Amino acid sequence: MRVTVIGAGYVGLVTAACFAEVGNTVTCVERDPSRIAALAKAQVPFYEPGLSELVARNAEAGRMHFVSSLEQGLEDAQVCFIAVGTPPLPSGQADMSQVRGAAAEIGRTVNGPLVVVQKSTAPVGTVAMVHGAIDVELAKRGVRHWVSVVSNPEFLKEGSAIEDFTRGDRIVLGSSDERAVAVMRELYRPFNRNHEKIMVMNPASSELTKYAANAMLATRISFMNELARLAEAVGADIEQVRLGMGVDHRIGSHFLYAGAGYGGSCFPKDVKALAFMAHEAGLHAELAEAVDAVNQRQKQRLFEKISAHFAADGLKGKTFAIWGLAFKPNTDDMRDAPSIDLIEALLAAGAKVQAFDPVAMESAARHWGERAGLTLAKNAKSALQGADALAVVTEWHAFRSPDFNQLASQLRAKVVFDGRNLWDPQTVRAAGLSYYGIGRG
Repeated sequence: MRVTVIGAGYVGLVTAACFAEVGNTVTCVERDPSRIAALAKAQVPFYEPGLSELVARNAEAGRMHFVSSLEQGLEDAQVCFIAVGTPPLPSGQADMSQVRGAAAEIGRTVNGPLVVVQKSTAPVGTVAMVHGAIDVELAKRGVRHWVSVVSNPEFLKEGSAIEDFTRGDRIVLGSSDERAVAVMRELYRPFNRNHEKIMVMNPASSELTKYAANAMLATRISFMNELARLAEAVGADIEQVRLGMGVDHRIGSHFLYAGAGYGGSCFPKDVKALAFMAHEAGLHAELAEAVDAVNQRQKQRLFEKISAHFAADGLKGKTFAIWGLAFKPNTDDMRDAPSIDLIEALLAAGAKVQAFDPVAMESAARHWGERAGLTLAKNAKSALQGADALAVVTEWHAFRSPDFNQLASQLRAKVVFDGRNLWDPQTVRAAGLSYYGIGRG
């Protein structure tokens, strides 16, 4: 098929590359000229395992193209994905201006039958809004084309997006138009061979499914972080509790890890957007608001532990090594990352920070620039030089098995703060280090 994707960001580029990989001709429409220039050289502007190779291979094969004009992008297209950003407004509501603008431009440009796929994470009612915006522009032009809008939310995890797209759990389609659904079934056929994954529902249900899924996962994280505080208070170990819970098939073991809080581009904004949608519907989303509140509090937990340990002489003048800046492993995304909260709190207290992340150093440099008291280290080892203590904030594999005896010889205060419960407390303490985890009793 001939596919157009509006927006060459994370979702748009993964979607385009995966469809191109199975033989479709895909054109990405992107307004940012620097991004277009980079993509033309197969340079992906963010880190996602395997994506650069996928883009390079399909661009070289002539199946992926990058343009700045929707008029070029829509020429002979059969399907057009809207994959633009919907960042949160201060109210928590999703900013729909880019989606609305893309829809209007499609209406001004479309020159034949087209299935428009709303891929951006957006609130209930977005399909109707997109349809309306397109219809208004078609009416202004005095032309009539069959244009059908389908909701098709993404369920991609940063760090495993290609696997999630090609071998995902489900393909959700929100539409009552059988013709449009038939087109989408054919487009997704290469990813739907092993067993039936396609779920067709009305647009409102499809739109809500995305928010419900992310809010449920965020709820599990905040629940475990709430339990972790209780575990500390009563002398339990949250890691043992997690194992005891996870074997129950009604609960399962996924997303039961206590830690320094969740971040990224999805969970924080989607939980807030769900609460806003409820408010707009005349409801009070108490649970969603509590999930967000617990997470905001949890992101301060490592700093609270550090402050308590150094209460006698304070943090001013102390140097802290930080391992992990991205909000999770296998990505360079630092949006709403717990590392930001911790580093800002340490700097505000007069401490110095030496931070390292395996792939997020460029993101960190863009975020902080030249910041007094903050050093972005070349590697994990150099972050430890002259440090009083170490805090682990992201659970990268490279941080899972350090030499604890060596750490004890390097850290002046001989103390580590394990924000992801990576290490066995007894093993760490046997090396002569003080250990603080999350919910470890």
